Amino acid sequence: MAKYSKKASEKVEETMHEMKEGKLKSGNGKKVTSKKQAVAIGLSEARKEGAKVPKKK
Repeated sequence: MAKYSKKASEKVEETMHEMKEGKLKSGNGKKVTSKKQAVAIGLSEARKEGAKVPKKK
């Protein structure tokens, strides 16, 4: 199993919270309703900030 940095897990937690509030939007502007999509967005944002996140497959 992959190890994520604390910063990355915090970012995922933040995006999950946004999704549950209905504030998280995908790239095309639509609301995110899928947990998997919220996690992917969180990891992507963490990757951009330089957190330790494994590469995309």
